[in-house]
Amino acid sequence: MSDLYLRVFQNKSELVQSNGKEQLFLEGKMSHQARLRYQKITQELANDYLEKQIIVCRDQSAMSDIYQLEENQINNLNGLVNAVTSEVGRALVGLTILQLCVKSIEPKQSIRLHKSSTKRNTFSWQEGIPMRSLDKQYITPILRKYELLKLNADGFMMTRSLAENYPYSPVYKANIRGARLEWLSLVELIEANQINSENALHYLLSQLLNNAREFKKLATETLDSVQHFLKSTEIINQQIITDLIWRHIEESDYAASIMEIAIHSLMQAMQENQLFPDCELKPLSQMRSANKKHVH
Repeated sequence: MSDLYLRVFQNKSELVQSNGKEQLFLEGKMSHQARLRYQKITQELANDYLEKQIIVCRDQSAMSDIYQLEENQINNLNGLVNAVTSEVGRALVGLTILQLCVKSIEPKQSIRLHKSSTKRNTFSWQEGIPMRSLDKQYITPILRKYELLKLNADGFMMTRSLAENYPYSPVYKANIRGARLEWLSLVELIEANQINSENALHYLLSQLLNNAREFKKLATETLDSVQHFLKSTEIINQQIITDLIWRHIEESDYAASIMEIAIHSLMQAMQENQLFPDCELKPLSQMRSANKKHVH
């Protein structure tokens, strides 16, 4: 059995499966059939398809669907969710939700082809759909509304590694951070019709809802602990505070972030005590290149 590979030509690409089966992806303006599929997808999403699925999962009405998934399918979905951190993994989870929505609404639409346009001067697959537009209008706003994923308002499809002009497949070579292998495995299962997309969507949303509930519970417990600490009559000196901060840093998988939070908290205390009356403390934000340029 030969390996899977992608042949790329000037105006098309061909994905050759390990069993010899070929898939042809023609480049060019969106076809009439693709437009019809896209209209169906956008209409369903505009009618709150994703939000309705979240509510079904929140009310635990989809438990029977979840039990129909196979172990390897559940493992891939768990891998996606478990790989999410403050730095990586969110875009892949968001993209998988979008792909599962698309396939649930219109099974004939390929979830490999993430770009399409009616314009001549824009890269486009004839049978693709503009996933970036779907994301920004219908997916990211809902995920943000229910606090399932912490995403930029512009959407996860703004991630450059997800925007390469190649079909999503095991030979998609972009440097994707997060559960890359699990996502690619799910793409293959979905395209081969070896997984029920709506069942998978329900499972993924249920996991995110559980995580959101656990996070809120942990946040409440943390705030309660802080209040208890502040009301304590125990004498707190500089050494105790310093030891607590260092222990937190040493035990965390994201020591740099903990250090940033500790320093910012110190600066907040200094600001509250008017040590730098002529200075403004900016809100804490992720230390990305764009933020550094704006002196955050």
